[in-house]
Amino acid sequence: MVGAGAAGLLASIFAARSGSSVTLVESTKDGGRKIIISGGGRCNILPSVAAPERYVTDSSPNSLKKILRSWPLAEQIQFFETELGMELVREEETGKLFPESDKARDVRDGLVRSAKRAGAEIVFDTRVTGIKKTETGWVAKLKGRDDQKGRAIILATGGLSVPATGSDGMGLEVLKKMGVSVSPTYPALTPLTNDPSVHSHLAGLSLEVTIRAPGARPRFETTGGFLFTHRGYSGPAVLDASHLAVRSMSGEKSQTLSVQWTRLNADDWNAALKPGNQALVTALSRAMPKRLANQLVFEADLPADQSLSQLGRKDRQRLIRLLCDYPLQWTGNTGFKKAEVTGGGVALDEVHPNTLECKRHPGLFLCGELLDAFGPIGGHNFLWAWATGRAAGLGAARKVTTKPQ
Repeated sequence: MVGAGAAGLLASIFAARSGSSVTLVESTKDGGRKIIISGGGRCNILPSVAAPERYVTDSSPNSLKKILRSWPLAEQIQFFETELGMELVREEETGKLFPESDKARDVRDGLVRSAKRAGAEIVFDTRVTGIKKTETGWVAKLKGRDDQKGRAIILATGGLSVPATGSDGMGLEVLKKMGVSVSPTYPALTPLTNDPSVHSHLAGLSLEVTIRAPGARPRFETTGGFLFTHRGYSGPAVLDASHLAVRSMSGEKSQTLSVQWTRLNADDWNAALKPGNQALVTALSRAMPKRLANQLVFEADLPADQSLSQLGRKDRQRLIRLLCDYPLQWTGNTGFKKAEVTGGGVALDEVHPNTLECKRHPGLFLCGELLDAFGPIGGHNFLWAWATGRAAGLGAARKVTTKPQ
């Protein structure tokens, strides 16, 4: 099998546990590099609540949900806690699950140990240059090493996001040449940029917001952290909305995004901004950072020392629109270099949903980021990786242990 990332390690564990002879080939020196950098080095292993309806795919949503249901969240949690001995701790503020040690490296190392204990051989620092179907199975061409042969092969080579971790799109290119349908790829869960960066002076400022995408189908809304950067905007809420912006860049009209800066809606702000002697900025600062309050007052074309008693009806309405329906200006994104996942990929109808065996090429199994699906921030993409890796590993094991007809 090819690729020792999250999906690849799970595939090797379950294939080897099923009694199959497994060789895992990985291009990097240690594997699992996206695991190591995830969650700021803490590794958000899983969400505490699954949300299949929040995944994005150009394929059948029903196929996506069927694949996710193949290994329910509760069983995944049990696998990590019982079989890997890795206690998971829920972060109350976000609902994310992290290893008790708060160390992503412990997750990667634990999976590598488990694969080796199950009997898998792992060959690091070796690049696969291609794969080929033979009369008896499959051959993986290795750079500087002898070819690897087997009755089945699993590709877990990832997409194009964070290429420094080894994700260079090799698997996708190989599959395209083999006639497999691949939906157009694009950076997803990536920061947005704005040129010129009109809010660069707010860089480093963070708060929780709600972002909406007017006109998007299906309807889109997400609540989470928002971070001003020197080049634009980041944070979980921005990353979750970024695919809509990125994909619209190839269309006739860019996707607009609107921000509600606080939990207060228009009615709440109308009540909070009743006439009085309090300074307007002071009133706003009760619900948001003062620097942002000053910026919004400025953008509403109001005096910095405006008091609530001086706020006219039209000025109030204009300010409340900026507070609850702020048009977030963006011009681009940081691309695959900063994207957490790859949008697009192998169409889900190209694989059998129970085993993830390629319909066009029996004996070839696909999993992880190669497939056309990704979830929101918060461990949902690991949920996908673990589920698809397990399904491909078990499917390949059954393939090689079943006598040919």
